[in-house]
Amino acid sequence: MHLIPYMLAQEQHFPVTRTARYYQLGELSAATRRVWFVAHGYGQLAVYFIRHFAHLTATDPALVIVAPEGLSRFYLQGTGGRVGATWMTREDRLTEIDDYVAYLNQLAERLLAQAAPEAAVTVLGFSQGAATVSRWLAQAPFRPAHLILWAGAFPPDMALPTATDLLYNLPVTLVCGTEDEFITAEALSQQQEFLRRVGVEAAVLRFTGTHTLHGPTLSQLTEQAHQ
Repeated sequence: MHLIPYMLAQEQHFPVTRTARYYQLGELSAATRRVWFVAHGYGQLAVYFIRHFAHLTATDPALVIVAPEGLSRFYLQGTGGRVGATWMTREDRLTEIDDYVAYLNQLAERLLAQAAPEAAVTVLGFSQGAATVSRWLAQAPFRPAHLILWAGAFPPDMALPTATDLLYNLPVTLVCGTEDEFITAEALSQQQEFLRRVGVEAAVLRFTGTHTLHGPTLSQLTEQAHQ
């Protein structure tokens, strides 16, 4: 009997064009002085995520909130029912990171061109979105005025020189609920210490709650930005 030689399949990639989705609160114009890019967590959809920010634009006509959505969607349970999105998984991880960085860069260039040139950009990442926006900002075409990592962490695998350049003189705020089921007090302290090693003394905001956004804390963050 002749055995068929085992052939190792070669992984290949090529770029394609696809349609990304995002949601926006407020109208971009020359009167826009503040733009927030907010990135959802694992298994969420931008349409629901952005609703947490509606009270901010309702009281500040110069603010626009933009919520991009992860490029990969899936059923949260089984093969039907609720759908969520993710920024990446461990499968073909580096390619997925490259894809969402390119997507977010195109989105930022498209939208910021419509705002006032001096508009301050705040970037908020929730849960999985925290690492997502951190990786994005390392290659973004703008420098943010503020980075908010909410119930998530700066990616520890980012090259130290890249992390140092990104975070130099960049205000960073860590936000976490006191009852967050995924972020312990120890993990939060470790994140503070990691950021200190790259030269950042991050501000920390805690609120009474779980792994979620919190309206009064969001309002506090916008008030601090105006001071």
